[in-house]
Amino acid sequence: MGDAMGRILGGLAVALCAAAPLIAQAQMTYRCLGSDGKKYYGSAIPMQCAGKPVEVLNSGGMVVKRIDPAAEEKARLEKQAKEGKRPEYQSTQERDEDRRNRALLATYTSAKDIEDARGRALRDNAAQAGRFEQRIKDLQTRRTRYEKELETYKKDGKASNTVEDNIKNVDLEIAAQQELLRAKQAEIPSINAKYDEDKKRYAVATTAKKSP
Repeated sequence: MGDAMGRILGGLAVALCAAAPLIAQAQMTYRCLGSDGKKYYGSAIPMQCAGKPVEVLNSGGMVVKRIDPAAEEKARLEKQAKEGKRPEYQSTQERDEDRRNRALLATYTSAKDIEDARGRALRDNAAQAGRFEQRIKDLQTRRTRYEKELETYKKDGKASNTVEDNIKNVDLEIAAQQELLRAKQAEIPSINAKYDEDKKRYAVATTAKKSP
């Protein structure tokens, strides 16, 4: 994962830590508007929400928190500047590394927390993939019904244009759902890579924190 994406996700992690006291007792859903103009939902922050304002919904669908990583990071830096806290870094990379490490430590209390977050993200992915799979099965059942209708029309010598059009439309929708399913399944390596990286960084960050 690149440094830029790490900084974005790190900012989201810090912001979510602040939201925790309000929502600890409820099942949360995260929602954002992606770069493609579509809304994305998830029990963990969807990858499409990285760097975007995120709304946190409770189990009743009510917005209990709004997260704007860019705005909150800007406010933090302004506050730090006013307080005269200007840590010196050897390079921009070192500064970014420190920021990401602090965000990671604020988000997770143990390596188990990271694995739990991975599990939630993978379950959310699997649930969405399952919906696509079910939709494909329903469409295939509908197609079979249309094929039987087509056979009946042909036996009776009747025009079957409408049924043939229905079959074509179903085939197009099946293809679209299959493409969505493949895209969702393709996200799994990225999800695992993200949490593998978090585990590595967490191990380094906790070791550095313990050092005098």
